[in-house]
Formats: sequence, C-alpha cells, structure tokens
Amino acid sequence: MTSQRNPGRLEALSRFAMEGDTYRLARELMDAAILGEIGEVGEVGEVGELDDTRRISDTLLSLSDFQAAKLANDMVHLYRATVMRQWVRHGWSEQDCLGHEHSLWDRMVRLKELLIGGLPSVRSLAGRLREVDGIGRSFTLDTPHTHELWRIIEKDSELAAGAMPSPAFIATLRRTVRKNGYQPRGIGHLSQEQVSDPLLNPGEAWTDHVLGELPGLHESWPPLLRHALTATAVRPTADWNAKAKDLIDGIGTETVHTTVVSWLGMLDRPRTVPLAHNGTDTFPGMLDPYNAVAVRGLVWLLALTPESAGSARVLGHLVDFCVRKVPGLGPRHPRIANAAVHTLRELRGEASLGELARLSARLTAKPTLKLVNAALDSRATTMGVSREEIEELALPGYGLTGVGHGEHTLGDTTAVLSVRAGKASLTWRGTTGRVTKTAPAPVRRDHAEDVKALKAAVKDIDKMLTAQSTRLERLYLSRRTWAFDAWCERYAGHPLLGTLTRRLLWSVDGRTCGYADGQWRTLDGSPVPAAPDARVELWHPVVQDPGDVLAWRDWLRRHGITQPFKQAHREVYRLTGAERQTRDYSNRFAAHILRQHQFNALAAARGWRNRLRMAVDDVYPPATIDLPAWGLRGEYWIEGIGDDVAGSGSFLTVRTDQVRFYPLDAPQNLAHAGGGAYTMPGERVDPLPLEQIPDLVLSEVLRDIDLFVGVASIGNDPTWQDGGPRGRFQHYWNAYAFGELSQPAQTRKELLAALLPRLGIAGRCAVDGRFLTVRGALHTYRIHLGSGNVLMSPDNTYLCVVPASGDALPAGDTYLPFEGDHMLAVILSKAIMLADDTAITDPAVVGQLQRGETR
Repeated sequence: MTSQRNPGRLEALSRFAMEGDTYRLARELMDAAILGEIGEVGEVGEVGELDDTRRISDTLLSLSDFQAAKLANDMVHLYRATVMRQWVRHGWSEQDCLGHEHSLWDRMVRLKELLIGGLPSVRSLAGRLREVDGIGRSFTLDTPHTHELWRIIEKDSELAAGAMPSPAFIATLRRTVRKNGYQPRGIGHLSQEQVSDPLLNPGEAWTDHVLGELPGLHESWPPLLRHALTATAVRPTADWNAKAKDLIDGIGTETVHTTVVSWLGMLDRPRTVPLAHNGTDTFPGMLDPYNAVAVRGLVWLLALTPESAGSARVLGHLVDFCVRKVPGLGPRHPRIANAAVHTLRELRGEASLGELARLSARLTAKPTLKLVNAALDSRATTMGVSREEIEELALPGYGLTGVGHGEHTLGDTTAVLSVRAGKASLTWRGTTGRVTKTAPAPVRRDHAEDVKALKAAVKDIDKMLTAQSTRLERLYLSRRTWAFDAWCERYAGHPLLGTLTRRLLWSVDGRTCGYADGQWRTLDGSPVPAAPDARVELWHPVVQDPGDVLAWRDWLRRHGITQPFKQAHREVYRLTGAERQTRDYSNRFAAHILRQHQFNALAAARGWRNRLRMAVDDVYPPATIDLPAWGLRGEYWIEGIGDDVAGSGSFLTVRTDQVRFYPLDAPQNLAHAGGGAYTMPGERVDPLPLEQIPDLVLSEVLRDIDLFVGVASIGNDPTWQDGGPRGRFQHYWNAYAFGELSQPAQTRKELLAALLPRLGIAGRCAVDGRFLTVRGALHTYRIHLGSGNVLMSPDNTYLCVVPASGDALPAGDTYLPFEGDHMLAVILSKAIMLADDTAITDPAVVGQLQRGETR
C-alpha cells in the first residue's frame, strides 16, 4: 500500500503523543488509517517501507507502557464510532461499507500489533487479553469485528497450548454466535473445552450464583447444565427427557428440584454487569440469549421432578416476568414463558392447576395465553368437567382454613394468615396473646422453611385475588349459573374466593342477596331460604329496578362493604334515541383520539382481540370481543392516524369510529391500517340491529369501550395540552379535557359528593357541575371530574399537574363502595395538594402558580 503525504497529520500525532492525549491520538490514527495515510506494517515489531509510516511507528513506540496500553483500549472503543462517522463523511454506499470496514480493521490490527509488540510489560498473553477485555462488555460484535479479533488471538501460541480468553469475552462471542447463527472464522483453532468454560455466561445474578455454587455441587451438575443448554426445540423430545432423567437420577430428584427452583427464583434480579450496544447500556431486564437457552432447559427439568407449591409458584412468576414488555423491544423472553406453561401443563398437581387458572385470568400476551387455555382445556377433558368448572376447582386455599383466615402453630407461636379488604397479611401471636408483624427469632430459627412458605402464601394470595376479581367480573358475559350447593362450596365458602364472593350481590332464584352478619340476606335483612338446586347468578343493575339499585347501594354502605369491582354502582348503558335512528351501529364513542399502545393493552386486559396498527400498506380487523355464550361478536372500529409512529413502526394514536354487533360466525371486517371504509370479504353479513342485542351485553360492551376512551384518550393526558405534533389535536384535547362527563365520571361525581364531607379538606372543596372546585391560598382550582385536568383562577389558566404513578386515595377510615377507580385517586390527590398550595415544592407546579399570580 502507498501512503499519502499529510505533514499536518504527522505533526498532530507527535503533539498528542508528547502530551499523552491517547484519546485524540487514537482518533487521528483512525482517520489516518481510513484515508490511507498509513502504510502496511509487517510482523509485530517490524516497520513498513515508507518514511511517514516509520515516523508514526516511532511515535507509538515512544509512548510509556501506561500510555500505550491506554491507547490500545481507546482504539478498540473508537473503532466502530469512527467507521460510522467516515461512512457518512465520505458518502460511502451501504454495499461499500463491509469492504471498507475489513480494510480499515486490517490496518488497525497491524498498528495494534506493533503497539503491543513494543511493550515489554504487556507482551505476555495476559496483557494481550486484558487489552480486549472491554469487548466482553459488548452485547454482540458485528461480523468483521469478530473475525479480525479472533485473528489477533489466534496468533498466540500460548492459546493453542491451552490458555483462554476472559469469560466476559467468551460470553460476547457466544451471544454473537447465538444472534447471527454462524461460527466466526478461526474459532476452530480453539478446542471445545476452551470455549465451553464457564458453563454459563457471567454477568447475571443467577448465573453468577450458579457458577459460584457449582464447584461444591455433585459432579453430575455440569453435564446436566450442558444438557440444559441444548434446549433449543419448541418442547423437549422423548430422547431429551430420557437423558435428563438419567442425569437427574445421578444427583437425586429432590435435590435437583430444590436447586433448580432456587436458581429460577433469582431470574428477575438485575444484571450484575451491564452490557453495551451502540455505545449505551442495553436491554435492562432482558436475559442473555445464551443463558436463556439454559433457563428453558432448567424449566423443562422441573417436569421430571416432584411438583411442589414452590415449583408452581416460580413457573407462574417466570411466565409473568418473561411476557412483560421492555420498551422498544417487546416481551422479555416469550420462549421461556411458553416453556414454563408447558411444564405447568405436564405437572398434574393442584398447585400447577391453580397457577394455570391465575394466568388465564391475568395474561394479555396472546400466544402464551393460547397455550395456557389449551393446558386448561386439556385438564378439563382429563377430569371430565367443563372449562368453567376446572377454573373453579383449580383454586387452592393457600394456607387459609376458613374464609379469609388461617392459623398455623409453629412452636409456641401461632401464625395468623388473614385477608381483609382484598389484601393478605401475616401476623404472629404468642402465648401471652401479643400480636407482632414479624416472626419471633426462635420461630425464624427453628421453622425457617415454614416461615418462608407463609410469606410466599401472602404474595400468592394477593396475586390470585387480583386474577379472581377479574374472572368474577367476566362472569357477566359468560352467562354462568350454579346450583346453590355447588356455588356455596366453590365460591361463598371457599377460603380465598369467599373473601370476594361475600362482598358482591347475587341473585338466588331471582331474589337479590348480600352477605352480612354471617348469613346471606335479602334487602330487609331476612336470611335467604335456598334449596340445594336453586339457581345462583351474579347480580347486574341493568336488569334491576332503579329504586332497588339505590336501595342496595345504601345497604352496602350501612354494612361497610367495599366491593372488589363496581357492581351496585356499575354504569348502565341503554340505547339512546340517536342509536335507535342509526339502527345497527352506535356512534356514541366515535371521533376520539386514543394512545394506541395503551388502548391495545386495555383491550387485551378486558378480553378483546386487537392488533397494533403499523404504518404500512396492510389491512386490519377492528377491535373485537367474542361472546360465544350469546352467539355474538362486538366490534369497535379504529384506524391509525397520520405519520406519528413509534420506533417499531406502529401508529402512536388511533381514531375511533362505530360500534357494531354481528353473529359470532360472520366473516371478519377489514380496513386499511391508516383509515378507509371497513369491508367484509366474501358474502356480506349485515350487522345486527342494536335493539336485538340483550341489555346486559350492550351495557357491558359499551362500558368496556367507555373505559378504553376514558383511560387511553389523549384528553386525559396533561402532556397533550399543546395538541400533540403540529397541534393537530388541540381542538379535541380542549373539548375532551373539560367537556361533558362520561357515565363513569357521573358515578365519580355522585361518590365525591358523598365522600367530601368526611375529608379534612371538606371546607375548601365543592362539587360544581363537571368540576371539583378547590380553594387554595394562592388560587381557586377547578378539577375536571372526567379527565382530572385542572383550571386555575383568575382566568381559567390550564395548570399542568402530572400525577405520580403511585397516587392513592387518602388513608384513614374513609369508606368507599368499590375498588379500582384510579382517576378518583388522581382527583383527590390533586385536591389535597392544591388545597394547601403554599406548601407545594415541585418546581414545575410552583412556576405555573407564580405565573398565575402575575396575571
């Protein structure tokens, strides 16, 4: 190669070398190599033919050992960034990039060899490997980088004699191979043993623990872990299970079970060593893809060991953890979630069945939920019962011996497990009757496993109560009824489910009843006489006389019952005059602007099917809900808006349109992602007249849609006050943020009117039309009861107050008739803050208050 003259470059290199500025020296060397100003360098320590190259070589060899090592490290880190910068500067085409990068790296490798070869203190293998240790903090390496880096390592005869690169470097190589599916050129130079140790990639809490624990474990554990690393199929084969069983038998099934459960229980802990990708920390909460294969294998192993409450619990938690989405990346690891569901299906005990039932009620990740439902259907078929019955029979008691209560004696102390107001608690009662929240030291010492199991039961109960509350609310659209005796056994008398059932209203042979003073009673307090075969169903206000609904609300208040979801105060949606005119569709919730991703999550949580609209030339069905018990399908028509898209290419917002109902087996309507008329391919089926839709179905479907709009509308979001990009939604935001109240907001208004007199800020607040008015020392504020947005005196200036994610209702003895109204918590938290506005310290809010005073 012929170098190009650049005296200025040589002077700069000399100056930076004299100053010890290795970073700028590395950057100049990169540029010189890119532009061909450096000639070829031969073997380590040799100098090329041209004088300029000799001067550069002399400059490098004049550096101190410390400076030279630092320069080598800087060159590694600057390499990729410099290449990208030069691609842009010189306008190289994408096709040219790979060749240029190979050529550049080839020249830089020779400079590095020259640099390292001249340093006595780093000529050892250890020194050369320390130079590339920084590579071990990269997530993966690009193809040419991987090839050429291995060329450096291959030159070391000491490697051939059995030495190894660092575990972090091996981890990066493994991730690269796993990502790209190829074996980098030159890896064959190293023996299999050299690249198979350590067994797992370090840098994750659970693998660091395993690698530290492994030397003291049975000699069969390394072969078992290597076998787990072969778990690349969708599910284990018979041969895979047979080999795993032989290895497990060599260790002991109980030992393998306990150890694997403890390892998998650490999986959600954060990385101990962050990984870099394109110069930034990457993928927080994501699993190392190489280690993830081992996790799947470990999950499969649990199907070959005895089931326990601990194994079912950790598998259920794995599903929750691995389907949870990481922003910009999607679910953490759906393959592990699916493997955990497979193992829960293979286990046949009560605990695994309970986890499957909980996941069925809570999961929104459709592929994994499909597997869970298939597992439950399979169990139902095996047991000869219906799918609904299997979900009811699957619910464990979690250590509760009576409804909401359980006691367990540990030595001289009694552990008391209880459920109150939808939350589990664990207390400890001594022989003197004294109650504490913490187990006494002797109990913790002598009954450690029992204490651990009881603490785990508290967490399990809280998770299951949330799932069961969701399932109970879905009973409205399933048309489920029971014989009285069966209902008492599975619901009213169940140790866990009874804590929810007894806070709801039920209909027994057409007579409404609630639970009070140890019995099911009618409105006048009389016990409910019921034959064993009397039919029981969940009570709904849409089929009740309005006067009876009000009377039951008062009954619940008098008995201090807080319902797990809105039932007596549930919003009812009946046909309007406009809907009778449109006949077969409703425009009640049309022309709203929703945040698409939030809407999609809500729809999944409520049992609707929806696909994220991508900004592509494709067609999509509307958001739909199947109602097989009624032979119906509900549709909510939506379309993507404009060119505002997420990094994944999905629309950030959608516009809403009609609500329609069709027979369940009608063909699916389709429309373009970015808008246009919905059409039904094939033979057209007309939508059903709304008057033919049962009152309960219409009310529940429209209530779901009101929830979608009420939560996902940009009008609820104070950060959209400017109307979004180019202000295109300014009119909509203003109209929604302070407009007419929806039905949930009307319910909220009625509740606030009854609640305010019992609050400490009652003298400063009043419900006024669509607003809660709050008098502070600086201003008077009007909080909209629908959106929670705030207007401030003297001229109704908008006050932007972004609620914290943890906003909650005020503590104390305040009675609320139902759980789950987050907006009520937001409104009350804002009211409490603004009533004492001189104590506000948030700079963003204080600045707005001060500007309001100057008007």
